[in-house]
Amino acid sequence: MTKSNHPLQGPHQGQPIRMAGEPVSRAQAAILMVHGRGASAEDILSLAKEFDQPGFAYFAPQAAENTWYPNRFLVPPAENEPWLSSAFAFVDQVLAEIINAGIPAKRIMLLGFSQGACLTLEYAARHAQRYGGLIGLSGALIGPDDAPRDYEGSLAGTPVFLGCSDVDPHVPRERVEQTAVVLKRLGGEVTNRFYPNLDHRVNQDEVDFVRGMLQTLLA
Repeated sequence: MTKSNHPLQGPHQGQPIRMAGEPVSRAQAAILMVHGRGASAEDILSLAKEFDQPGFAYFAPQAAENTWYPNRFLVPPAENEPWLSSAFAFVDQVLAEIINAGIPAKRIMLLGFSQGACLTLEYAARHAQRYGGLIGLSGALIGPDDAPRDYEGSLAGTPVFLGCSDVDPHVPRERVEQTAVVLKRLGGEVTNRFYPNLDHRVNQDEVDFVRGMLQTLLA
């Protein structure tokens, strides 16, 4: 259990990082997990038991006041500052800590649910490189429909999974489809699944698919 420590001092700096799974010194790979609005690091870490994969260290940063940014992900990013920049800095710090512990980015998976999925996907697009995997559960890239998506860098074949209800009350289907297009253009190997009439939650098919991604990464 470490604390966020980053030169940028925003709402999330000084927040704890929860951990589960293998000690990072012994782990073969890692997953950085980002919780949704109103949830907690412990909530998202509960997926580790569902995935049931040895060899992984799980890291989950805790948002201040249990939210990464105050407004919807569809508004201009400036309307979510300074929370949004603080959240990106926190994710950046956790990723750097994992890499400094000896696990390279190509063996680190980034996973988020809901607001955490939006944050994770946007972070990966802005910091494109070869990750072990990128998983957005009920989320999409941040910003209004007409936001420029002129990201630099390449995901270089990173496996990407996007799962969402086709009638999600928080995440419009077309935004998930747009996100898939952008991430493919960035070089991601994208799988995009919609689930008919499902609630805003993680479902068993998503868990099974992600478990397969974990197994492939260690193979």
